[in-house]
Amino acid sequence: MLLASIEDSEMNGSQEVMEPPARSSSGEAGGVVKGSAAPGGAKTPLRFLLAVPVATALAFALHLLVSKKEPPVETQSFSIFLGIVLGVAITALAVQTFWQGLRRWMRDMCPILAAAVVLLCVWEVITAGFQWLPMPYFPSPAGVLQSLINDRALIFDSTWHSLLLLLCGYALGVVLGLVTGVCIGWFEFARYWGMPVLKIVGPIPATAWIPLAMILSPSAMFSAVGLIALAVWFPVTMLTASGISNTRASYLDVARTLGAGRAFLIFRVAIPAAMPNIFIGLFMGLGASFLTLVVAEQVGVKSGLGWYVTWAQGWAEYGKVYAALVVMAAFFSTIMTMLFKVRDRVLVWQKGVIKW
Repeated sequence: MLLASIEDSEMNGSQEVMEPPARSSSGEAGGVVKGSAAPGGAKTPLRFLLAVPVATALAFALHLLVSKKEPPVETQSFSIFLGIVLGVAITALAVQTFWQGLRRWMRDMCPILAAAVVLLCVWEVITAGFQWLPMPYFPSPAGVLQSLINDRALIFDSTWHSLLLLLCGYALGVVLGLVTGVCIGWFEFARYWGMPVLKIVGPIPATAWIPLAMILSPSAMFSAVGLIALAVWFPVTMLTASGISNTRASYLDVARTLGAGRAFLIFRVAIPAAMPNIFIGLFMGLGASFLTLVVAEQVGVKSGLGWYVTWAQGWAEYGKVYAALVVMAAFFSTIMTMLFKVRDRVLVWQKGVIKW
């Protein structure tokens, strides 16, 4: 790619500045080693590996102490859950001795997983143990887990509908945002007429258009898709237009000298140069789409996680409400992680140039 060759030529001149510090004979870098969560080089301290089993054993012991105040069904389900977590942690501790990839993953993730188990333990002690928080508004983790098990079919169906709605709205918003962003960033005529529209319509939250969308749209599904697309469209358009308009003039001059036309300049020079900005817009749009999705489902759509939360709250089933929130956290974080993976693959050339 022309842009990559230009980048390589510019980076060769600054290679000495960007070169990492030399390693000593012991294998340690002169500065901070990126990705090493544990001190002492590549060797993982035993306390990191034992963090999750010890925290899970502590949570299991405290659960047995406070389980007398909880329903037997909830106690049994939560005991099985903690037993599974403890078994997996012990198995991973044994397997990591000859699996280097698992060892690296445990070195990075064991402290935060242990902290999550400890927070789960504190949650149960506060709710089921001391009962400091009023019921039924603050159920114990055992109650939330039992609600998740009892309503697994409905929660799965709601998650599927939310995923379908989110993908449709997000894809539509990204396509429209990229098209309008490239036009506004490259063409002076589009910038003259498009920027005022962005400045007026863009800052209005997408959820503020719900009453109008419910009147104009033939169905709640279409209105929800349109609202999500509108929430995604604004940040993607703004960041894309900013990246296109800030393309280095040297890139364009070299391409023109080599005989590149307008289409080549846009698709092979300007858009690749604007990819970091575009991904920032994609992340901002994804966060806005989550908020709009939940609000739209609570107002008009008759399925989805937002609808499920409103339905459970209407019946004062707060265990189901918290179960839906747990599913939302896993659902949204998984999609965000997938977008990070795509970003890392597309912008792999940035490694060594900027701090990741």
